Amino acid sequence: IYSLLLGISLTGCADRQEARKPVSRSSGSFLKKSIEISKELVASEEALFDSIMKRNPDIQYHTSQKGYWYTYLEKSETEEYYPKAGDLVYFDSDIIDIDGDTIYKPGELKTREYMVDKEEIIIGLRDGIKRMKKGEKVQFLFPSHVAYGYLGDKNRIGRNVPIIYNVTLLDIKKSEKSTNTN
Repeated sequence: IYSLLLGISLTGCADRQEARKPVSRSSGSFLKKSIEISKELVASEEALFDSIMKRNPDIQYHTSQKGYWYTYLEKSETEEYYPKAGDLVYFDSDIIDIDGDTIYKPGELKTREYMVDKEEIIIGLRDGIKRMKKGEKVQFLFPSHVAYGYLGDKNRIGRNVPIIYNVTLLDIKKSEKSTNTN
């Protein structure tokens, strides 16, 4: 019986056909077109934010390495600690569009609890929160690629929408690792 089963399984393996080769090959034109569209989108959003900053010459905007801008609406002169990976932060926020129309008004979004660099959060906030001290309020100008990107927030923020994100950092709970190093 064992010989019969072994013979059947070996015969089954020998009858397999060679894998088929793909019928069509991609020329890369779709990828090239996608890259061009993305570059155009980034350039147009940068131009929009540039015009916002020029309309507000009294506000000092800072440029981040991650491709967004920010300004301190309330700056702490007493706090010294900036959040580090593993710290737990609590923040409130509101979001407006680039025309100044409210998307999420202050108080509408519940206080957010975020473990720095350990949880998923939009790229801009992931970086931006680490630039804040407890009690500070910062306004971030986020192009869509560092905000909600191609998908939007699946609620009120659509696809590829640049936003103005106001964040108030309420508290920082240092992780054990941060406490031991500071």
